[in-house]
Amino acid sequence: MAKYLVIVESPAKVKTIKKFLGSNYEVIASQGHVRDLPKSTIGIDVDHDYDPKYITIRGKGDVVSALRKETKKAEKIYLATDPDREGEAISWHLYETLKMQDKKVYRITFNEITKNAVKESLKNAREINMNLVDAQQARRVLDRMVGYRISPLLWAKVKRGLSAGRVQSVTLRMICDREDEINAFIPKEYWTLGATFSLKGEKKPLIASFYGTEDEKMELNSKEDVEKVTKALKGAKYEILDVKTGKRTIKSPLPFTTSTLQQEANKSLGFATSKTMRIAQQLYEGVDIKGEGTVAFISYLRTDSTRVSDEAKAMAKTFIEENYGGTYCIDEGNVKKEEKRIQDAHEAIRPTDINRTPELVKNYLSRDQYRLYQLIWKRFAASRMAASVFETVAVRIKGGEYVFRVSASKVAFDGYRKVYSSEDEEKAESNALLNSITKSTKVSFEEFNPEQHFTQPPAHFTESSLVRAMEEQGIGRPSTYAPTISTIMGRHYVLKEDKNLYVSELGEVVNNLMKDSFPSIVDTEFTANMEALLDKVEEGTVNWKTIIRNFYPDLDEAVKTAEDNLDKIKVADEESDEVCELCGRKMVYKYGPHGKFLACPGFPECRNTKTILVRIGVSCPKCGKDIVERKTKKGRRYYGCEGAPDCDFMIWQRPSARKCPKCGNVLVTKGNRLLCATEGCGYSEEKAKADE
Repeated sequence: MAKYLVIVESPAKVKTIKKFLGSNYEVIASQGHVRDLPKSTIGIDVDHDYDPKYITIRGKGDVVSALRKETKKAEKIYLATDPDREGEAISWHLYETLKMQDKKVYRITFNEITKNAVKESLKNAREINMNLVDAQQARRVLDRMVGYRISPLLWAKVKRGLSAGRVQSVTLRMICDREDEINAFIPKEYWTLGATFSLKGEKKPLIASFYGTEDEKMELNSKEDVEKVTKALKGAKYEILDVKTGKRTIKSPLPFTTSTLQQEANKSLGFATSKTMRIAQQLYEGVDIKGEGTVAFISYLRTDSTRVSDEAKAMAKTFIEENYGGTYCIDEGNVKKEEKRIQDAHEAIRPTDINRTPELVKNYLSRDQYRLYQLIWKRFAASRMAASVFETVAVRIKGGEYVFRVSASKVAFDGYRKVYSSEDEEKAESNALLNSITKSTKVSFEEFNPEQHFTQPPAHFTESSLVRAMEEQGIGRPSTYAPTISTIMGRHYVLKEDKNLYVSELGEVVNNLMKDSFPSIVDTEFTANMEALLDKVEEGTVNWKTIIRNFYPDLDEAVKTAEDNLDKIKVADEESDEVCELCGRKMVYKYGPHGKFLACPGFPECRNTKTILVRIGVSCPKCGKDIVERKTKKGRRYYGCEGAPDCDFMIWQRPSARKCPKCGNVLVTKGNRLLCATEGCGYSEEKAKADE
């Protein structure tokens, strides 16, 4: 009979770990948490120093009974839940729920589900780290307080089914703020000036860009600026001012953290953050391989560390030497260092065995598993390879007092790019003409190529850029990015179209309510400071109850004030002038996931619904009918002709009744200005001047 019991979180790990440890060990899964705060109440005793009231999770009774039966038989118990705060808390809850106080209980962690890692963890067994547990308790209690005190307020003042959260609400605020920046953005005109030159003995022309004078760069902000330069250069003689060659080194990338994996998988594979984490979990827990059984493909997936174990470094070095040559191995003295404090002592996300190349295991993985594993494998391999080296050449051409520049680069040594390059990395621009140019080369001017441009507004958040912004501002932690984004999209506060995230009308309502009534909850600095305090709980320098004691009274007061002062946002049964063509009743306004719509008040007998046509008092420039406010299927607002689909006029910004005096097209509202809708026209005027 087995003497020792190992408790893991996921049933998927049981068979693999049992195989590693042999017949003396019984391995059983807790299937995540067995104890939590109750769903029906806030579950925190506010009157007795905020003690949490934990209960066995509904439906986990059989699991707890099976665990209790096994713990009674075992001589030693090893709690092998995940190696993070959440995993530490699960181990503590198991210890308390199963009443293990009279047992020999040890906490073990491993970063990868491999035989060496699991056996090594048994040699380094320790006690449960209560600092980690308390950091998780503090987060859980804070999140519960915010959710259970503010969400009912949203139900009462807006509609049922809404929610607020300590991290989700500030994330929604970030997206709303970006939307406001985009809406208020006023494009600024600027110009570039290219010059085409011919070289003696060369058929291909050389195109250089205007820089300024020898001493400083000059901006060209208008057509007049361009004409001033071209006029001054009329009849000028041109010569090569200098030719500079050099080398540029680009260091290999760091291996993936949770954040960078989510970002890169979103950009290069189109994966949502939740999908990335789901597939990464499968690769971590293991996939069946013929002849080997269940094999774990990657190390632990929730981490903000880029550290790599010495064993993994040695394995990578051998692999790279054998497959690419010694010159491709990284120079350890040139490795990038961590620039921030890391929350957990994990490794980066990496393959458990670099020799298990994507091509070797492709037949055992689903398409998405293969693509994500290939991304992780290539990034890790690249992180252990030498830097890429580029040969660069830059030529300056002088005419009169002005200077034009042209530069190019070519790969001298591909280094880590042998296996990996990300979307963000620049491409080498080779120009064979530059290799033959010297200072004495004769150049002849042919023509100027002026181009008008306009500055672009900030980009809408994508899941990738939102994760990066959350990480940069200290909002949440690696394990919270994906569920936070899923929540605000699931509540229909945020909509996704073509990878971009847009705020819905419902999201605007909730965000405005939160900003007005709970400004600290949606303040990024406040939230980041709270995360820093949780880190101090983990370090053992701050008591977790102190954070709760300081937080709750202010929250309680803000909720009571909002309950008294906020008016109910009535969006349900406002009557319209539209008559239901099916039953003759006057239709009413309803509020759904995507905002207002018209519905028959005779529901459920009459189920007629219509989209709302909001006329804005502007005529369609194509057919003369009214322009109305519309929404896409996913809830994004736009303006189109009432006569659609017969007339295809549409525009994203709200049109004005005024026409552009330069080209005659409609002017659209941007912040406090009106801009011409014609790309490249550039006309704008103060909104106050508009006669609307």
